[in-house]
Amino acid sequence: MKKLFALLLLTASLAAHADAPVYGVELQGFDYPVPVLQFAFKSQGQSMHMAYLDYQPAKPNGHAVVLLHGKNFCAATWHDTAVMLQQAGLRVIVPDQIGFCKSAKPDNYSYSFAGLAENTRALLKSLQINKATVIGHSMGGMLATRYALMYPAEVNQLVMINPLGLEDWKALGVPALSFEQWNARELAFTDERLRNYERSTYYAGEWKDEYEPWVQMIAGMFRGPGKETVARHSALVYQMIFEQPVLHEFADIKVPTQLMIGVKDTTALGKDLVQEPLKSQLGNYRAMSLRAVKVIPGARLVLFPDLGHAPQMQNFERFKNALLNNLVVLEKD
Repeated sequence: MKKLFALLLLTASLAAHADAPVYGVELQGFDYPVPVLQFAFKSQGQSMHMAYLDYQPAKPNGHAVVLLHGKNFCAATWHDTAVMLQQAGLRVIVPDQIGFCKSAKPDNYSYSFAGLAENTRALLKSLQINKATVIGHSMGGMLATRYALMYPAEVNQLVMINPLGLEDWKALGVPALSFEQWNARELAFTDERLRNYERSTYYAGEWKDEYEPWVQMIAGMFRGPGKETVARHSALVYQMIFEQPVLHEFADIKVPTQLMIGVKDTTALGKDLVQEPLKSQLGNYRAMSLRAVKVIPGARLVLFPDLGHAPQMQNFERFKNALLNNLVVLEKD
């Protein structure tokens, strides 16, 4: 009987995965809500391409915004926010960073936030955008911060939405992992693992059917023929996030800065590698954001007490109102 039950479970599992989407190494097979454009350029001596979305407003107000995605996100996950900003008169550029989603995943690439910022700037220059509001979520918040530090004269405003890197995990005692260890973790990726993680951190214990396509967007690449390539780049990105904190330079930010924080977020790299009491001390977004606004000159803070790591997806209307009310390019004289 036990063998029969195990066989039935296996059959059910195989049947469930038979309909699971499989995507190419550059997310071939997953459609974005608007046409995908490609920016061809050279980085680290290699020719490559960066996918991006370009939302041009019907009534432009002369300003532009660049939206920078997080680690488990792609340009497409910004669609609602991009449309909202487009309708407000802003031109909105949304790239897939190198190593992510529909952009190139070169065989040999050294990841750094400075390099990704330089790539993003090259894209904006190619579009003749010389100044923009830079909005980053999660890992994209770290990238947006690096961008603002490198090119302050070209940034109207920095907006960080539940950014990673509000604490220095290595300095706090989280053990660093080698590339091989990160890679092994990524090769063990499953949609169930990602879904459970997102439920607890991104959405504060809630789950809606509308979140599932974004899980499958990532999981489909790990099911595809380029799984090893996807895992390798994911591992390299995790190393970059862990080893290149930006919070130690918050005092050097010279542009208007807005933090938007879902307080129930508990995201912290390597939390599963440590024991109590450190484990429960990591990822306290209320405390971290309150510290950050004291360090960043003139920074403003919006808290969403009941939301998690992705407030722009968990409660778009509240996020929309808060963002529009705090964008300096939309403020009236």
